[in-house]
Amino acid sequence: MTAPSDSLSARMGALRLIAHVLRDGRMLRDGQSGLTGPDAARALRLAGLTLRHMGRADALLKRHVERQPAARVRDILRLALVEIHVDGAAPHGAVNDAVAMARTSPKTTKQAGLVNAVLRKLAEAREEWAALPAPALPAWLRKPLAGTWGRERLEAIEAAHVIPAPLDLTAKPGAVVEGAERLPTGSFRLAGGQVSTLPGYEAGDWWVQDAAAAMPARLLGDVAGLRVLDLCAAPGGKTMQLAAGGAEVTALDLSGKRLTRLRENLARTGLAATLVEGDALDWTPEVPFDAVLLDAPCTATGTIRRHPDLPHLREARDVETLTALQYRLLDRAIGFARPGGRVVFCTCSLLPVEGEHQASAALKRHAGVAAEVPDPVAFGLPPEAASAHGLRLLPDLWSERGGMDGFYMTLLRTPG
Repeated sequence: MTAPSDSLSARMGALRLIAHVLRDGRMLRDGQSGLTGPDAARALRLAGLTLRHMGRADALLKRHVERQPAARVRDILRLALVEIHVDGAAPHGAVNDAVAMARTSPKTTKQAGLVNAVLRKLAEAREEWAALPAPALPAWLRKPLAGTWGRERLEAIEAAHVIPAPLDLTAKPGAVVEGAERLPTGSFRLAGGQVSTLPGYEAGDWWVQDAAAAMPARLLGDVAGLRVLDLCAAPGGKTMQLAAGGAEVTALDLSGKRLTRLRENLARTGLAATLVEGDALDWTPEVPFDAVLLDAPCTATGTIRRHPDLPHLREARDVETLTALQYRLLDRAIGFARPGGRVVFCTCSLLPVEGEHQASAALKRHAGVAAEVPDPVAFGLPPEAASAHGLRLLPDLWSERGGMDGFYMTLLRTPG
């Protein structure tokens, strides 16, 4: 038996990763392709690309295949169609490898002929593919977004999810990222690249952080000399922002593993923070903080353009569990701040129930706490980024620049 080609190995790895997401319910980054080196990287990229465009592949298959094939065969067809129509793969090689993949399992070998026939036909359907709309978000997410921002904005968000995210970096004060675009918010943007080989990486001049994710820490303004608590801190982008700004930072996170990554990031950048492994719902500081930043656990639906597996993993029931946790964490965050202190609450969610609604409810619960509504224009954002008590960023914002993650953030001031 001959060894599989490099292309077939990577495609087989991608097929395994897709199954990890769709049938095992695991994050793409946690799946095992069974490969190493360049083949592993290619498998991960192909799996992500297939999940990103899966709705379009399914729509095309539904038009041309009478009976829905078995799950593994369907994934083979999806992968090949996305490679041909999105990745620009040569149809001959993609079809041949798809047929070979079908023949690797006794359960699908009889479907090899179907795979061959369908793909040879649909490889030519370029105009039909191009006319397909962007994949729709799951109904549990689509309905509240359409109700909040309207169908036209919803479709713009879905279109933004099809476009792979650029590489955003946050730099230390005074540092410049060579060859990058300086965004109005202060972040630097590159089209892509191998992070560890970029100028300034070894020197620790910058770290990877989406432009939207870098905004919450900026709401605090000048933090030099302030004692700041970063809750749910790992992997540490906001901790490093605060430390680079001269704050005395305490970074709290429930996960020791994630704190290890934060510790490594601090070491590379030469920044310092006090790391605490603990549960914010139980932990109590010795004295209150001047400022608290809470990037609360959420559905992470604002990061779908970076994580195309999320729509296939999250469910409506997750929202209720997470909003209850956010409610309790926000109360704790407010309690950790000294009188007259500041609290930033944010989530990387598209859902108002995980953002605007949480801020409104907290203001009702806590007498004397007030929202200091930021001017979006002062942060280089369009006026429409203003939302209830804070800022609302959506993936289609700056579409001409490559978009940004979805985020909600608010700045609260405690009484005193």
